[in-house]
Amino acid sequence: MAPIKHFAAPAGLTTPPLSFATQVGDLLFISGMPGFDADGTIPESFEAQFGFVVRNIKRVLEEAGASFRDLVKVNVLLTRASDVAPMNALYASAFGRRLTRRARPASSTRFQIPRC
Repeated sequence: MAPIKHFAAPAGLTTPPLSFATQVGDLLFISGMPGFDADGTIPESFEAQFGFVVRNIKRVLEEAGASFRDLVKVNVLLTRASDVAPMNALYASAFGRRLTRRARPASSTRFQIPRC
């Protein structure tokens, strides 16, 4: 069995004690990237928060010897459906033309389920 390596928060980030990434063999699983930088201030705008998330993901990838080109799938959890359009533009800008598989649930999205 391959050894498991855990990565702490990117340098300078003050966060709860949890693993931001876990590496098993050649696979790296990144989770829970915050939308703030080292000083802990959460910006007002969604765009600024997303920018911090992208920078924090990049830091973890670099620490593991990887880059955005190595990503296979990204899950983006949004709290407002109104952030979907700006997120799509920011996502394309951050990841370039080589887009990864992506899941993007938004909690305010409503589904109507027909009664049987």
